[in-house]
Amino acid sequence: MDYKDLANLIFPDINGIEYYEKKYPKRNLKEGAIVTRVAPSPTGNVHIGTLYQGFVAKKVAKQTEGVFFLRIEDTDQKREVENGINQIISAFSNFGIVPDEGMISETEEKGEYGPYKQSKRKEIYQAYAKYLIEQGKAYPCFCSAEEIEQMRQKQEQAKIRPGYYGVWAKCRKLSIEEMSEKIKSGEKYIIRFKSPGREDRKIKHHDVIKGNVDFPENDQDIVIIKADGLPTYHFAHAVDDHLMGTTHVIRGDEWLSSVPLHLQLFHELGWKPPKYVHIAPIMKNDNGNKRKLSKRKDPEAAVSYYAEEGIPQEAVKEYLLNIANSNFENWRRTNQDKSIDEFELQLNKMSVSGALFDMVKLLDVGKNVISKYSSEKVYEEAYNWAKKYDEELLELLQNKEYSLKIFSIERGNKKPRKDIAKWSDVKNSIIYMFDEKFFSKKQDYQYQIINNKEDISKILNLYIEKYYNQEDDKQTWFDKIKELSGELGYAKEVKEFKANPEKYKAHVGDVSTVLRVALTARTNTPDMYEIMRVLGKESIKKRFEIAKN
Repeated sequence: MDYKDLANLIFPDINGIEYYEKKYPKRNLKEGAIVTRVAPSPTGNVHIGTLYQGFVAKKVAKQTEGVFFLRIEDTDQKREVENGINQIISAFSNFGIVPDEGMISETEEKGEYGPYKQSKRKEIYQAYAKYLIEQGKAYPCFCSAEEIEQMRQKQEQAKIRPGYYGVWAKCRKLSIEEMSEKIKSGEKYIIRFKSPGREDRKIKHHDVIKGNVDFPENDQDIVIIKADGLPTYHFAHAVDDHLMGTTHVIRGDEWLSSVPLHLQLFHELGWKPPKYVHIAPIMKNDNGNKRKLSKRKDPEAAVSYYAEEGIPQEAVKEYLLNIANSNFENWRRTNQDKSIDEFELQLNKMSVSGALFDMVKLLDVGKNVISKYSSEKVYEEAYNWAKKYDEELLELLQNKEYSLKIFSIERGNKKPRKDIAKWSDVKNSIIYMFDEKFFSKKQDYQYQIINNKEDISKILNLYIEKYYNQEDDKQTWFDKIKELSGELGYAKEVKEFKANPEKYKAHVGDVSTVLRVALTARTNTPDMYEIMRVLGKESIKKRFEIAKN
C-alpha cells in the first residue's frame, strides 16, 4: 500500500487537482494589475479595520485595472451569526466599496472564480489535501482533543514550545498500513500538513509594508482539514488565493507571524505565493497608552457606528486615506475639488506601526466634505438619515422648500459654512430656524457685552421700526446696522471703539450679537443676513418681542 492508496481511502470520490487548475485558469489581465480581496468571517458587526483593509484593497486593484473580490471565510461555523454575510455586504456597499467579484447576498455571487463562500468549496480543499497525501506531504491524525491537551500541558511543564511537531507529532510516525487500519476500523481523524521545516533555520521574507523580515522556519504539522471535512484558515486561504489569482494578500498584521507557514504551504503545493501586505491596526489612545480599537470597548470600532452617527461615507474614506498614506493630506490641500479616486495610494508608503484613530480629525474631514455639498444634496442625505434614525428631524424636513432655503445659507460660496460634520448634527444646527420649535421652548439668551435689558430693547425696537427692510442687499443691511449703532451711541466700526474705548458703550459687532442672540438664542450661527431673509419680518418681530420679555 502506498500514499496514493491512502489518499483514495480518505477521499475516494474527489476530483484530481487537474480539474480545478483547468476550471480556474490564470486571469487575463494587463501586466502589473493587482488582484486582491477582502475575506471577512460572518461573525457579527464589521470592524472598521476590516473596512480599512477592504478600502485599501479595492483602491489598489482599481488603480492598476486589476480585480477586487469579496470572499466569505465561513469555515468556523460555530461563530457564524444569522444574516452575517448581508451585514458584511451592506457594510462595504454603504461606503461605495463594491467588489468586482464575490458574494452579493447571503446566497448569490458574481464572477468566474467562485464559489466565493468557503463552506461551498469543501470538495476543492479536499482535492488539494488528497494531492498532498499522495505526495506524502500530509497525513491523517487520530489524536483526540484530550490527547492534544495533555500533550500541551506536558510541553508547558517542560517549558518548551507548544504544538504538534517533531517528536510530539505522534501520528506522523504511523506507517501507511497503520493509518489505513485505523481509518477502516472507524477511528475519527483530521488531516495534518507534514511540515518539512526546522525551527533552527531562518527564512527571509519581504513584506510590502513591513519590508524585510526574518522568521524561524515553520515546523508545526498544522491541521489542514478538520473533522467536519472543512479546511482551516491557513490551508483554505492558500488554495483560494492560488485558484482565484490573488497577487496581493492585504490583511491585518496579526497574521504576520503566520507567513512562514503560509509560504511553506505555497511551496509544498508547487505554487508561486502572492505578495503579503500586512496592514498595521488602527489604534486608540487610552489614557496615554496605545491599544487596538476594540469592538467591545469602542463604539467607533464597528462600521455600523458611522451610519448611525451619519458620518458621510466620503468623509470616512478621506480619513482612512489620511491614515493610509501621510502624503494624502498635502495632496488634498492642493487638489481640493478632486475626487479621491485621483489620488494614487502606495502600499509601500503605509505606516509600519498603527495610526491613532482621531475622532476630532474625522469630524473635521466631515465638515469639509459636507461644506462642498449642494443644499439639495445636504437635504437628501439628512432626510435619508433621519428616516432611519431621527423622527423629529424627519418631521422638520417635511417642508422641503423651507429646508432647502435653510441649507442654502452660506453654501456654494468661497467660504461655505462648516457647522455640520455628520447628519446627526443637522437637527441642532437648524432647529432654531423653525418657529414652532423655537417658540415652544424657553430660550436662554446669552447677550455677552450688551446685556442691559433696556439697551437690548432699544436696539431691537429701533431695528424693526426704522432699519429693517426685507429687500436690502447685504451691504445695505450691514450699513444700516452701523447707522443704528451710531444712533444709539455705539461705535460704528470696531477700530473706532479700540481707538477710543472710553467714548463708546460697545461697538457694531456687539450690536450684531444682540440681534443674532434675539433671533436665534445662539451666539454662533451662519450668516445673519441670510438667516433674516429666510425667517422673514413676521418671525423676526415675534422673536424680538419674546427676547425683550
